[in-house]
Amino acid sequence: MLDREEAWSLLCEYTKSDSLRRHALGVETAMRAMADKYGGDPDLWGITGLLHDFDYEMYPTAEEHPFKGVEILRGKGYPEEMLEAIMGHAEYTGVARESTLAKALFAVDELVGFIFAVTYVRPSKSVLEVKPKSVKKKLKQKSFAASVNRDDITMGMEELNLEPTEHFQFVIDALSKNADTLGLAGVADA
Repeated sequence: MLDREEAWSLLCEYTKSDSLRRHALGVETAMRAMADKYGGDPDLWGITGLLHDFDYEMYPTAEEHPFKGVEILRGKGYPEEMLEAIMGHAEYTGVARESTLAKALFAVDELVGFIFAVTYVRPSKSVLEVKPKSVKKKLKQKSFAASVNRDDITMGMEELNLEPTEHFQFVIDALSKNADTLGLAGVADA
């Protein structure tokens, strides 16, 4: 049985950065929406999103992340399906994304980070005002949020046969429902 509070405590133990914690919460939010869309277990999918990068701050190299994190999670008895999805979210691990859970995590991870970046440059700083058209336009600007892997975003959509405009809107809508917690609700007088 998965315990969200335990997962949050584990994330906070390994991740001190507010921005990385917000990313984890954003991916959790998108993954809970994906679970609803694909008939998955919302706790399994959400906690997978919450913990997918929990080891990144302590183990940021390709030799360590997500390998160390998965080792820690396995030791704590987390389900293999979750661990395989976490391994598959990093292309360089060579772990194939076979389950819908793994494909969904890959399809939202980089996109969530990108939508956060698009939100932050809006005058209102509100995800409620972000449109798929803005996401598409910014994706074409290689210098914008340059650390976001655009190939991963494209590949993630292809693996689930997702149409870009619809997928962007789906993730924007998911994040909008949790905008206050994620720090994406905007600023007054924008």
